[in-house]
This record gives sequence, C-alpha cells and structure tokens, in this order.
Amino acid sequence: MKKVHFIAMGGAAMHNLALALNEKEGYRITGSDDEFFDPSKSRLAAAHLLPEEEGWHAERITEDLDAVIVGMHAREDNPELVRAKELGIKIYSFPEYLYEQTKDKTRVVIGGSHGKTTTTAMILFVLKELGIKADYMVGAQIEGFQNMVGLSHEAKIAVFEGDEYLTSPLDLRSKFLLYHPHIALLTGIAWDHINVFPTFDSYVETFRKFVQSIEPNGRFIWYAQDENLRLLADGVRSDVQSMPYDTPKFEIANGKTTIEVNGLRTTLGVFGEHNLQNIMGAYNVCRSLGITDEDFFRSIARFTGAANRLQKITETSSSVSFKDFAHSPSKLKATVKAVRQQYPDKRLVACMELHTFSSLTKAFLPQYKGAMDGADKAYVYYNPEVVKHKRLEDICPEDVKAGFGGRVEVFCDSKLLQQELRGLHIEENTALLLMTSGNFDGIDLISFAKELLETH
Repeated sequence: MKKVHFIAMGGAAMHNLALALNEKEGYRITGSDDEFFDPSKSRLAAAHLLPEEEGWHAERITEDLDAVIVGMHAREDNPELVRAKELGIKIYSFPEYLYEQTKDKTRVVIGGSHGKTTTTAMILFVLKELGIKADYMVGAQIEGFQNMVGLSHEAKIAVFEGDEYLTSPLDLRSKFLLYHPHIALLTGIAWDHINVFPTFDSYVETFRKFVQSIEPNGRFIWYAQDENLRLLADGVRSDVQSMPYDTPKFEIANGKTTIEVNGLRTTLGVFGEHNLQNIMGAYNVCRSLGITDEDFFRSIARFTGAANRLQKITETSSSVSFKDFAHSPSKLKATVKAVRQQYPDKRLVACMELHTFSSLTKAFLPQYKGAMDGADKAYVYYNPEVVKHKRLEDICPEDVKAGFGGRVEVFCDSKLLQQELRGLHIEENTALLLMTSGNFDGIDLISFAKELLETH
C-alpha cells in the first residue's frame, strides 16, 4: 500500500488527482488545505478524503509516506512541506506526479493557447467509445468521465491536456514541459498569461521547449495555418515526425455541420471552424494510436462537447443560448465566429467578462481589437474591484472600448448589464452568447439565459 499526502488538496486539479489515486488499487490518500470549497469539498467528503480539520499540520507528515504532492498555492514555508523536506520524503508537483504515474505508457499531450480542453475531450471520448482504456487529465468535466483525472494499472495510453502555465510557486517551468510526450499536439499560439510571459517571444519560447521535449521518434501534430507553429515545426528534431492538419471541407445546413474527410461524410454534434480544426487534430492523434478512419468518425459524430465550451444552455423555436469559457482574444474571436456561421439568420448578442489577469491588464486590451466584430450587439463587463484585488493598473470603460475597437458597450455593474439584456427581447430570433471564466459577479448563467429566452 503506497501512502501519498496532498498539500493544498482543495484545488480543481489536485482534488481530482487525489480522487483518481484513491480509486487506483494499492494507494492510501491523505491531504490538507487551509480552506476547502465546493465542489471539491463535497467530492472529497464523499470519498472519505476530507480532513477533519482545515489548515496545515506538520504532524501529518510521517516517515512512512511514499510521496508528497504539492499544489499551486502551497508556499515554501508551508509547515507540512518543510517537514517533508526534513524527513527526505519524495516531493512532487501535480505534473511531475502525473508523469511518474505514466512513465511506462504512451503519453499523448495536447497543448496550445485555445482548444486544448476540447481536443483532449474529443480524443478521450473516441477512445472510450471504442473501449480503449486510457489514463487521462483534462481541464473540464466531460460526459462519461466521473473525474477530470483518471489513473489505472492496466491502461497503456495516457492522454493529458498540456497547460503552459507554471508548475507551482516552487517550480517556474510550464506544466507541459514535465510530461515528455510520445505524441504532441499544438492547436495554436496566441499570447496569454502575460503575468508569467511578459513578451510574446517569451510565450512562444515555452512552446518551443515543449516541442523539444517530445520523446525520441515521437510525433508533432500541429495546426497548419498558425505561422508560429510552422516556425516551430521547421525546427523540429529529425527523429520527430511532423504532421500538420487543416480545416476539413464542411457545410452547414439546418443548424448542423457536416464534414468530409478522405471520402467519409460525418454530421457532427458540435460546430464552429475551431471545433472542426480540433476534430482534425484529434483525428491525427487517434490515427497515430492505430484507430481507423471509420471508427474515429463514427465515434466523433456522437461527441457533443466539453462543459462550458460552446455549451448550449437552452433553445426555443426562435432563439438559442450558449455559455463558453472564452476569455482570451483568440478564443473570443473563434467562438463569436462559430455562432455567427451556425446561425446566420439570427441576431447575435455576445456578452463577455474580463476576468483573468491578462484580460484586465491595460497594456493587453489592444489584443482584443475586432474580437467581437461578428456580433450584432456586443457587451463587455468587468468589475473594477477585481482589478484592484489583482493589484493591476486601473482601467476605465473608455480603455476597454478602445481596446476592442469601439464596437462594444462596456458595463462595470452586473445589475445594469442584466437590465440591458432583459430589454433586448432575446426571445425573438436571437443567438445569445455568454462568455466568461467567471460568472459576471454572481449571475446563474443557465437560469438567466432561460429567463431571457422564455420571456413572453
């Protein structure tokens, strides 16, 4: 029985790893955190992993521990971490431990500034449909998977969403540099996380290192229309096979998208050119794993998306609403374009929240220029208190409007935004798009969208 202790177990990734290890035969899990919030609190409690007392307790670190896993908000002076070092216990970050668990397996890692969660979900969905066991880590809840992390003794494949953000406060490398993939996929590069990568060149550099981390005789799958990826592919090692992919032929009819690849026509449950590109990336990964074209496209036809990624909230005979995680310029533009193409005859009302460090940084706002031009009505919301909390330079609505190119209306009060949307008669021939990595300061997005669409 291997004993593993989690420091800062309450985070989204960490608690999912704890649950996955708890379900793997031969492991005994303990953990700590200074605060636990739902859903992790309830999920850990249901698995009997929630500690009796919150906080850090050095006495929980005992000599019989096989490993300690340290989460993102554990500091160097954390009493449990200090004790683990004193006892010489092996200490891992989240990505280091995922590699440790899968170092004898074929590792597939999907990275990129946008689309990596959906592409990872597509691959996992197809593998599950075909009865192929895989270990995994993905950044969203996907249908048919209880946790966001899965580990097993029997799987020969591991599929990871590869995040370029920092491993931990103690390790300033990008997470995906620790996975050493046999098959690596990059969906595209668009500057993000400027608190970590202050220049675009520094951001591209971490993706260059990722490509260099591919295992000998591995494969590099990449979106052919991204010039930055093309430059990385030009410098790939001679032993690594370079596999570019592009947007497939497609048509839209009666609100459904059909693609044609190698003579196979497939009507999909998702839409948008970015999702068609994600499908082609997933297709090349699955083909590299030995899956036939027929099996792949028969399976992918049943894929309906990952949570919060162009997730349909509600639909009436006249209108439809979606929520999406889009917050960076490239994600925002792709999502607005997708809904515009899929519903050309509907009025498109797009509403997004500036919520992340990058999006609330004054110098970054010009990156959003034109991102919402495809909408008939475009709204941007931000909370000035969040800007202060993140200790950023103050921004005003005029800064935001100028950054987006002037075609947006800017709100700093969530109630006034809701009032504005209620006055638009969303129930009449409208596609409503709500985009945020937050919740517009307390709006229940599903209930609110249903209220707007079902008003008569």
